[in-house]
Amino acid sequence: MSVFSEVELGEPVEMFYLKKAYLEDKFENKVFLSVGAYRTDEGKPWVLPVVKSLEKILSHDESLNKEYLPTLGLETFSTSATTMLLGLDSPAIIQKRYCGIQSISGTGSLRIGAEFLVKMGKKIFYVSNPTWENHKRLFLQAGFEECREYRYWNPTTRRIDFEGLIDDLDKAPQDAVVILHVCAHNPTGVDPTPEQWSKIANIIHKRRLFPFFDCAFQGFVTGNVISDAYSIRLFVSLGFELFCAQSFSKNFGLYNERIGNLTIVVNNPDLIPAIKSQITYIVNGMYLNPPGLCARIVTYVLNNSTMYNQWQDNVRTMSSRLLLMRKQLKEILDHLETPGNWDHLVEHSGFFSYTGLTPVQVEYMVNKYHIYMLASGRMSIAGLNSSNVYYVAKAIYDTVSLFP
Repeated sequence: MSVFSEVELGEPVEMFYLKKAYLEDKFENKVFLSVGAYRTDEGKPWVLPVVKSLEKILSHDESLNKEYLPTLGLETFSTSATTMLLGLDSPAIIQKRYCGIQSISGTGSLRIGAEFLVKMGKKIFYVSNPTWENHKRLFLQAGFEECREYRYWNPTTRRIDFEGLIDDLDKAPQDAVVILHVCAHNPTGVDPTPEQWSKIANIIHKRRLFPFFDCAFQGFVTGNVISDAYSIRLFVSLGFELFCAQSFSKNFGLYNERIGNLTIVVNNPDLIPAIKSQITYIVNGMYLNPPGLCARIVTYVLNNSTMYNQWQDNVRTMSSRLLLMRKQLKEILDHLETPGNWDHLVEHSGFFSYTGLTPVQVEYMVNKYHIYMLASGRMSIAGLNSSNVYYVAKAIYDTVSLFP
């Protein structure tokens, strides 16, 4: 009898199950629309040119070594990342009411932030319905006692259920943590307007809630990282204390390098040393210290005007292709006279779009057309390209016509 005999088989994660099925599928025209990573028009992963050139430069820098980084990471990285997020003119930056903690991408930033908040006595957190599926798992495993949802998606209009969102947050108990998406909401692809962000800020202030932003897709809405940081910059300008988990997986293409930053904004700079000391304990017991090469790449880019401009061009290349795919998909669906209204495809932004397809329709597309996407109907726009967009559109047309 093994000591592991009583271990139960866990439920498969839908994303990884679909990826396995896709890889094992021998169908020539199969399409994977679940990927959370950028693809070129040839359907290939893309190493950003600015990253590739920097890797060559750093590989010949004899001053670098493989020594451990400090527990909280490379300080020049976290300072640069936080400044890029908030802006040089941010009151938090000017008044030195901030700090940054290098972590293991956005997931690690969320986790250490969540554990810190649990140690502060936080027990309840709110996520949008729907949200990135890992939010709930991360915060509950960090020690939060209860997850609640605020309404976000209206399946009829395929837009934000803003009245429901405000109503739910207005009922939230004081000190609850609210997870907000900075931009390019995952999985819906629809963001609040500036006016709506102001109302969200007002209700969070009124209810004395704590905002915890997730910033995984900065640059993929407008093609401009500054414009895409509007929501968090608004909150900081209004005097909020907050956390923000930054990921550089998407906008730097550093998916397997796991580079992220936890930005912390407080109302008193004297509190920062104590906060950093407590997070040091958390990190020491979790992964000890973060990786170095990816931190140096991001730091170099954010502090070199030539490299920064090249990076911005790379981000615009990616965001522009995603926008083009949205437009082409909608145009073909309209040309085919596909039942329903598909305006939301171009009204949404970023990597993903909630198509409105039902689980039954998605299952049919998987089985009949070998098009793999989440049962929720979430489509990764990055999986579309000029070679498969018509095939996908025709499959949608056939499916919604057969299963209205």
